[in-house]
Amino acid sequence: MTTQSRATLADVARLAGVSSKTVSRVFAGAGNVSAETRERVLGSAKRLRFRPNNLARSLRRGAVSNTVAFVIGDLTNPFYFHVAAGIERELAASGLTMVLATTDDTPESEEVVVDALLAQRVRALLLIPVADDQSYLDGERQLGTPVISVDRPARNLLADSVVLANRQGMADAVRSLTALGHRKIGFVSNPSAMYTLRERLAGYREALREVGVTDTARWERVDDDPAISAEQAVRDLLDRADPPTAIVAGNNRASAGAVRVLRDREPAVAFIGFDDFELADALGISVVGYDTMELGRTAARLALERLADPSDFTKQLEIPTRVIHRGSGEIPPPLT
Repeated sequence: MTTQSRATLADVARLAGVSSKTVSRVFAGAGNVSAETRERVLGSAKRLRFRPNNLARSLRRGAVSNTVAFVIGDLTNPFYFHVAAGIERELAASGLTMVLATTDDTPESEEVVVDALLAQRVRALLLIPVADDQSYLDGERQLGTPVISVDRPARNLLADSVVLANRQGMADAVRSLTALGHRKIGFVSNPSAMYTLRERLAGYREALREVGVTDTARWERVDDDPAISAEQAVRDLLDRADPPTAIVAGNNRASAGAVRVLRDREPAVAFIGFDDFELADALGISVVGYDTMELGRTAARLALERLADPSDFTKQLEIPTRVIHRGSGEIPPPLT
């Protein structure tokens, strides 16, 4: 890929028909610029994809930023911190540092957060996408900034990505249950619209079709309303006249909610969660696990490879998963 030259302040001045000092005053927020001139300068900057270098005052002449940005979702989710740790360690070995920012899993904040980081002239951007469209990054990618999509592929953007083997992992979990004789298997997830959950739901359905179960809708509790808890969804399944004999959860938060309901259930209901979580081993909870830090390390390596060779082919990589048997997923269905 041939990268374009990045527009300069002088380029913006030329297009706007003003002096470079006027452009500087606009981006400095000076008040001695007319509204008409300010609008013309900002419009020209947008057309040229010009970003003011906010680090210019702190960087030596000729120096470049050694920072890579990682944009995560919910700051309280431990999954993100393990991924970040993998990224940071891999970057440190190459003399780069990581700056962390969060979108709070809010689609409308993604572009705002990303734009603020790109204004700092980061060397690369690693992003867990939450918005429906990442095409706004295409210009920056063409200017040579590596964009790596982590955990979920970017939409409407040609970018490197590293994701989990979501479909395979969930299918393997359900197959381990059907091998014990389970056919009535519930699926609980909230939210359901994310790429990761859609893939896991597809794996769940695929594994049940293999044993002749095609009417899975009655066992699925997939919601996007945060007011509907995993506990509520599990109770709804168990309150059926013909309840499931096993349940799988789409992520670590759904698992935690399901465990609260199932721990005292009699007769015991088999359970496997996707994502490991704290105390799952002590509680004997079977999970679909994976190397979270390797997800981060792989993302960082993709960024480093793209910095070294911007013309290389775009890569889409998968981190393998495995079912970790600890007891809860090995409960057979009751005899009928």
